[in-house]
Amino acid sequence: MWGRVRGIGSRVTGRWRTEERAGREERAGREERPHNLFEAAAAYVSACAEDDQDRIDEAAGWVSPEALSFGVNELACRAVIALARERDESPGTVARALLGLPAA
Repeated sequence: MWGRVRGIGSRVTGRWRTEERAGREERAGREERPHNLFEAAAAYVSACAEDDQDRIDEAAGWVSPEALSFGVNELACRAVIALARERDESPGTVARALLGLPAA
């Protein structure tokens, strides 16, 4: 008798777990993964370059202002280094040229 009860319980529990797992998978398919600060910074800077206020606002909402600031700073550093290597100039010279400042 206890074998039958256990069997029924196993089937009910198994069905419940299958439905729960299917529900989780369905929700996971709809939910987007959270954006990281570098994705936010890249989207924010490219939107600023294209003067797209809607995209600027969207990217700014992905992470905290502090995280966005850090990401934009990191992107700027990497961009200056990449341009300096490409131009065979110092990062300081490239940064000043990008900002329209006279050579030091």
